[in-house]
Amino acid sequence: MIRGKSVVEARVILSNVGKKAKHPLGDLLDSAIANSKHNFKIDGENLFVKEIRVDQGYVLKRSMPVSRGSAHPIKKKTSHVNLVLAPNAENKRSKKRNGKEIKKQITNNKSISKK
Repeated sequence: MIRGKSVVEARVILSNVGKKAKHPLGDLLDSAIANSKHNFKIDGENLFVKEIRVDQGYVLKRSMPVSRGSAHPIKKKTSHVNLVLAPNAENKRSKKRNGKEIKKQITNNKSISKK
């Protein structure tokens, strides 16, 4: 829903969507904006969501005791969320060194557990 949107539009979409994951994704977006301001001195309002990807994380393996001394397996799955922000096309500032263009990308990873 938020891929390709500006940061302001992505915040509005995440605040109004009725999904359970809106709070962790909103926190991740705020964290990525703060990282861009602190680490790269890029204004957070001139960014857009270039890529957002949810990959499978590690699995916690537990067991639940049941009758007759046996156990049923329980798998607690987690996710890795990868969010990449980039400057807008009209405000894109790229540095050239030795004839090569270097673009800054802000990447933020966060592990979210599913219950």
